[in-house]
Amino acid sequence: MVSQKNRNPNLHKIFLNLAFEKAKINLGKTKLNPSVGCVLVRNNSVIASGYTSFGGRPHAEYNALKFKKNLKNTDLYVTMEPCVHYGLTPPCTNLIKIKKIKRVFYSFNDVDKRTANKSKDKLSKKRIKVYKKFNNYYKDFYQSYFLSQKKDIPFIDAKIALSKDYLTINKRAKWITNQLSRKRTHLIRSEYDAIISTSQSINKDNSLLNCRLSGFNQNKPDLIIIDLTLKIKKNLDLLKKINKRKILVVTSVLNSKKISYLRKKGVKIISLKSLDKKNDFINLFRILRKYGYNRVLVESGLVFLNKLLKEKLIFNLYLFQSSTKLGKNGKNNTSNKLLKKLSLKKKVNVNLNGDKLFKIKFK
Repeated sequence: MVSQKNRNPNLHKIFLNLAFEKAKINLGKTKLNPSVGCVLVRNNSVIASGYTSFGGRPHAEYNALKFKKNLKNTDLYVTMEPCVHYGLTPPCTNLIKIKKIKRVFYSFNDVDKRTANKSKDKLSKKRIKVYKKFNNYYKDFYQSYFLSQKKDIPFIDAKIALSKDYLTINKRAKWITNQLSRKRTHLIRSEYDAIISTSQSINKDNSLLNCRLSGFNQNKPDLIIIDLTLKIKKNLDLLKKINKRKILVVTSVLNSKKISYLRKKGVKIISLKSLDKKNDFINLFRILRKYGYNRVLVESGLVFLNKLLKEKLIFNLYLFQSSTKLGKNGKNNTSNKLLKKLSLKKKVNVNLNGDKLFKIKFK
C-alpha cells in the first residue's frame, strides 16, 4: 500500500479531477453559489464524496463529510477553497476541523471577499495542512462564478448549428445536424440555469428547449423568450405542461388578451421598451440576474445571435457544424459573415458521427 505521502504526484491530480467531475453534476443549478466538488481520500482510496446541492446549499464539503464519523488521517480534495464565513449555513472550515481532516487540497481561491484566501490560515491553526494544486484543464470551470462576483449580469454563452456551407436553416427538415449532435446539445443545456430564445425560433419549430437525456431529464432549464411584439403562439407544446419549469416572456406589449392568457398559464412577463442597443441587452441581463440566473445559454436564430456577437456579449459559442452542404435546400435570415470570420480551430474531442463541435471563446 502506498503511504499517505503520495509517492505518485499524479494521485493529487487524479483526486482533484474526480472532485471536478462531482462539481459538474450540479453546474448551472446552484444559483449564485459556485458548484463545488469534494472527494475524501484515505490510504489513496476514495471513501466519500459530495457536491454542492441543487440551489446552492448545502455545500459540497458538508455533503461529503456528514455521514462519516472517524475521518482522522483523511485527505480532502475540493475544487475551491472551503468557505470560512457564516451565512445561511456555518463555515465548511468548521466542519473540516471538527472531523479532524489531515490535509486539504484545492484548485481555486474563492473570490468572495468573505472567504478569499482565508481558509488556509483558519485550517493551519488547527494543524491541518493546506495545498493549492491548480489544474490547467479546468482553468475556465469557474468562469461564470468569477464573473458573477464582479458584475451584475449573468454569464452568457450561445449555441448554434449550421451546415458545412454556413447555412442555419434547413428548408426540407427540422434539423441541420444529426442525432448525436442534438443529444450533445441536451447535455450542454443541463449546465445552464436558463435558456434564451426568440418567439420566432420557437414558433417555427414548436421547440421545447429543455433537457431530454435519460438521467438528466429532471433538469429543465428555465426559458426566457424574447418577444417584443408578442407573436408567441398559444398552442405551443412548451405552454401545455410548464410544471416546475419557469417561462419568462420579454415583451414591449403591456396590455392584451394574450398577456392575460400567458399569466394564467404561469408565464412571467418582463416588460422592456426596446432590445436593440448594447445597453438594452445589459438592462435585460441585469433583470435576469435579479431573478437568480447566473449561467444562461442563448439558442436562437442568426438575427438575434448576430446582435449579441456584434455587441461582444457572448463569452463562449458552441458551434455544431454538419458534414454536408445544404446548397439550395438551406438559407439564412440574415448575413452569416460573422460566423464565417470565426476561427474554427478549437474542436471539442467528441464523436458526433461526422458532425463537428467547436467551442469558440470570446472573453
